[in-house]
Amino acid sequence: MSKRDAIFPSGRQALYEIHRYSAAIRSGDLLFVSGQVGGREDGSPEPDFAKQVQLAFDNLGEVLKAAGGTFDDIVDVTTFHTDPEAQFETVLSVKDKMFPQKPYPNWTAVGVTWLAGFDFEIKVIARIPQAA
Repeated sequence: MSKRDAIFPSGRQALYEIHRYSAAIRSGDLLFVSGQVGGREDGSPEPDFAKQVQLAFDNLGEVLKAAGGTFDDIVDVTTFHTDPEAQFETVLSVKDKMFPQKPYPNWTAVGVTWLAGFDFEIKVIARIPQAA
């Protein structure tokens, strides 16, 4: 069995250590990113929903950057929402800034009842060719 190639952005290490998971795992050219939330520096949820969504995308960007990638490398997106109907337009406004042009990545949005105090989470799969 091969060892996991874990990717971690700078900072926020305590969050990953406390909960015992990796920010992302690289497997060949594929990067599987764990769900990113809009947590503040202390790990607590950002209370303003629009800011929480933006912060989740910002945190995702930091993970992608640590792996040598960008939002353009994302092929599949899954988002989790505690109140999809009420939150949808806010999420779309941030998502549209991050993915402004076609072709857009796949996207699956899932309504959930619990996100550990958060109201939004995003996880992705990206294809980031390894440098030769």
